Amino acid sequence: MPEHRRASVHRITNETDVLVELDLDGSGGSAATGHGFIDHLLDQLIRHGRLGLEVRATGDLHVDVHHLAEDVGITLGQALRTALGDAHGIERYADVIVPMDETLVQVVLDLSGRAFLAFEPEDVPGSVNGFSAYHLREWLRGFTNHSHATLHVRILAMGEAHHVCEAAIKALARALQRATRTTHDTLPSTKGTL
Repeated sequence: MPEHRRASVHRITNETDVLVELDLDGSGGSAATGHGFIDHLLDQLIRHGRLGLEVRATGDLHVDVHHLAEDVGITLGQALRTALGDAHGIERYADVIVPMDETLVQVVLDLSGRAFLAFEPEDVPGSVNGFSAYHLREWLRGFTNHSHATLHVRILAMGEAHHVCEAAIKALARALQRATRTTHDTLPSTKGTL
């Protein structure tokens, strides 16, 4: 098993500047993106995922929150992929259901090496400071495409956008915590690679 499962990824585009430092075996961290609700969601990822995670980002929020949300997801995905290395010894799979008052969200994660996102349903009403379930989906799409993970997000009981987005991130955090744990010394695949 790898001794240090860490990564630092800095992504700079004409629209955003995102720095992610991830330690899968660390704990605590902070987020500063210039968008309060994205910071709030990242704080949930840190706390409930029991991750060492620092995120510093700026983006063209005068245009929309879309670019920042997507690029935070992309950079997080790249950091996870790098920190996992060859994924030797990880659990790989996780299935988590998180309630938040009237909202219930299920996240099923497979750190498979194959990128796929299912997000249902997509028509969640409302937004928080311009951030909607659409932006959450784009964040998760960037994350799955660049972490090469399979991720299913099912909104089983729907409330307003704040609770849906927060419950989904809390469920993802718990799923990441479980799937990335090293509990043995073999690769969790009969193919010999992920």
